[in-house]
Amino acid sequence: MTAGVPAAAETNPAAIDSAPHLERRLGPWSLWGLGVGYVISGEYFGWNLGLPQGGAASLLIAFGLATTMYVAFVLSYVELACAIPRAGGGFTYALRGLGPFAGWMTGIAQAVEFVFAPPAIAMATGAYAALWLPGWDPRGMAILAMTMFTALNMWGVRQAALFELVVALFAMGELALFIGVTGPYVRVENLFPAGESATFAGVFASLPFAIWFYLAIEGVANAAEEARNPQRDVLLGFGWALATLVVLAGGVLICAIGVGGWERIVYVPGDLLTTSTGLTIREGATPSDSPLPLAIAQVYSASHPLYQLLVGVGGLGLICSLNGILFAAGRAVMAMGQSGMLPGILGRIHATRHTPVPALALNWLLGVMAILLLDTAGLITLSAMGGLVLYVLSMEALVRLRTREPDLPRPFRAPFYPLFPRLAQLLAGVILAAMLWQNLGREGPWWKSLSAMFGAINLLAVAVYSPRWLRAR
Repeated sequence: MTAGVPAAAETNPAAIDSAPHLERRLGPWSLWGLGVGYVISGEYFGWNLGLPQGGAASLLIAFGLATTMYVAFVLSYVELACAIPRAGGGFTYALRGLGPFAGWMTGIAQAVEFVFAPPAIAMATGAYAALWLPGWDPRGMAILAMTMFTALNMWGVRQAALFELVVALFAMGELALFIGVTGPYVRVENLFPAGESATFAGVFASLPFAIWFYLAIEGVANAAEEARNPQRDVLLGFGWALATLVVLAGGVLICAIGVGGWERIVYVPGDLLTTSTGLTIREGATPSDSPLPLAIAQVYSASHPLYQLLVGVGGLGLICSLNGILFAAGRAVMAMGQSGMLPGILGRIHATRHTPVPALALNWLLGVMAILLLDTAGLITLSAMGGLVLYVLSMEALVRLRTREPDLPRPFRAPFYPLFPRLAQLLAGVILAAMLWQNLGREGPWWKSLSAMFGAINLLAVAVYSPRWLRAR
């Protein structure tokens, strides 16, 4: 028997409920701060890369579909989080509702999402810091950021959650200020240029970028075990976080595009040429990862105090998501260790800190390796694909549990069942197909990262799953 993990948990998936619990220290406001914090970096960068795929109209429609998927998903996922408030999140639900193999697949998908997102955000943070500290190595700064916030999460849940809440409030204030500053300058003709219209191909190609506004909000469920009153607090935290993000994401998208047109928040001014027919993009131009500074530049010069304030505070959104997703990643890996599907040492909880130190340490090691070997875009792709697989399988677990365990106490029940879980499952499948269509078989960092994901899953399948579960069955 692995120390700290009941023997039954290694042979019976349902026995994960008897594994050591984390301390209940979080209230609804802390969960709300975590939910917003996990996601908020997605409002700052990445989504604008979908604009060249089909223009503003296509991305706006894709954003509407992504919002619909997340509303349906969250309102369904909350049922599972309130009924089974364990740190494993989707892994725990699938293990209980779908059995060992699907549970293992869901756990791996969740780990891929949460373990590879932090190094991507850390690399963006390092690149951002390098702008203010010329001569510093962005990758070195990224590793430093990973180390600092991993240490914070090892220190204690209360400290990590309080930091997350404070930084999330500052990041939300910055986005609200951005909306207030740019809102008066929004023009309908910039959102819907003459001669440009949405197309099916454009919407399909934009979908993977639209989900960046919400990706990782499901991490709230991984903190359910630490909620003081999970049946109440998880529902409030999840619901408030989703409502906050819908308002912020919609405002940022409309204001950023509407202030000067989509081209101006994808490409730097030197890559745009003004002609008699409008803007022309210089051949070989590289899309920018900083849409908000480009949008603000349409209103204020770089020397204006408001520009400096908005750009300077912008890094808080990246820090907020980095810290928050590290929090969720530790819980996700810890739960797999407690179940016996990963080495039992990963399921241990520190005796005095009450944090999953071994799981956090492993995630830090994997994150540093990813920073050294992969690129930001490829890491985001890996994370998003893991999340979409998690959505599909966890919604199936919800439906199966309704049939297999009708008497399971459900403080909250998904509205419009089974429409909402099936709708979320369908849209997640469509977006996953769009990502595969865009990246599968293409050379470059996207393809290498996709290969790395499938290779990692196959390696874990052979090294971990087969010896433990296939022998037992």
